[in-house]
Amino acid sequence: MINDKEIYLTDIRNASAYIKSRIPEDFSPEICIVLGSGLGPLASDVTDEISIPYADIPGFPRSTVPGHEGRLLAGKLEGRDVFMMSGRFHYYEGFDTSVATFYVRVMALLGVKTLILTNAAGGIKEGFKPGSLMVIKDHISFFCESPLRGPNLDDFGPRFPDQSHVYDEGYVTKLEECAEEIGIELFHGTYAFCRGPQYETPAEIQALKLLGAGAVGMSTVPEAIVAAHCGMKIAAISCVTNLAAGLSDKPLNHQEVMENAAKVSSSCCALVKRFITKI
Repeated sequence: MINDKEIYLTDIRNASAYIKSRIPEDFSPEICIVLGSGLGPLASDVTDEISIPYADIPGFPRSTVPGHEGRLLAGKLEGRDVFMMSGRFHYYEGFDTSVATFYVRVMALLGVKTLILTNAAGGIKEGFKPGSLMVIKDHISFFCESPLRGPNLDDFGPRFPDQSHVYDEGYVTKLEECAEEIGIELFHGTYAFCRGPQYETPAEIQALKLLGAGAVGMSTVPEAIVAAHCGMKIAAISCVTNLAAGLSDKPLNHQEVMENAAKVSSSCCALVKRFITKI
C-alpha cells in the first residue's frame, strides 16, 4: 500500500531521473517489455544495449527469483527503441504490490505508452499443454491486493479506474494476426492471479476453471492494473509451462517451469518481435 504519497512520488521521479541520466538524449522508447520466468533469451536480441542493474536504480526493489536476471535494458529491438525489464518483482517475494509495480510508474514518467507483459503460467483451459501460448484478454484479480490502495496518484490516473478493457482489444487482434503470420498456435483466455509462492491446490484450480480462467500465475495482474491506471495500452502473453494442479499426475516444481519456459521461449520471442513491428 502507498503510505506516504509524496515520498512515493519523489522515489518515482528520482528513479526516472537516474535512468534518463544513463540513456542517450535521443532515446525515446514508447514500449516496455517485461520478461517472465525463463523468457530471458529475448534480451539477447536487443542491440545498442545499455544495461542498468536494478540495484543501481533509486527506489527499485531487487529481484530474488531464479530466472529473473534483475536489470533494465534500453536499446533497439526490431528497429524500435524499447525498455526491457529482464526480471520482475512479485508479491510472494515479500513486496507490497505498490513496490512490485513501482517500475510501471517510472516507465510511465519516462514516456512509455505500451506495456508488453509476458509470464510463465499453469494451464487450465482444455487443450493446453506445456508449450502453449495464450494471449490474455482479461484477468481475475480476486486474490490480488490492489496496488492502487492508499492515496491516489492523481497525476497518473483517477481514484476509481475502469477495468472493462485492461488488455487492449486491438493489441489482442494484432497478436493473433502476428501468430498466424509466423505459424504459431496462439490461444486466448483469462489469466487468474494467485499470491503464491505455493502452487494452487486442485480444488482452487477447479474453482478458477469454473470462473473461466484459462491460465494461472503469480504475476502480471498487479502490473496491468497500475499500467491501466496510468493510461498505458497493454498486451500480455502467458507461456504455459505446466498443467495446473490436479490436471496432471506430475507434482509441480519451479525447475519444470524454467525448463518448459526455455522450450517455448523461441516462439514467444518471435511473437513479441513481430508484434512490435506492427504497432
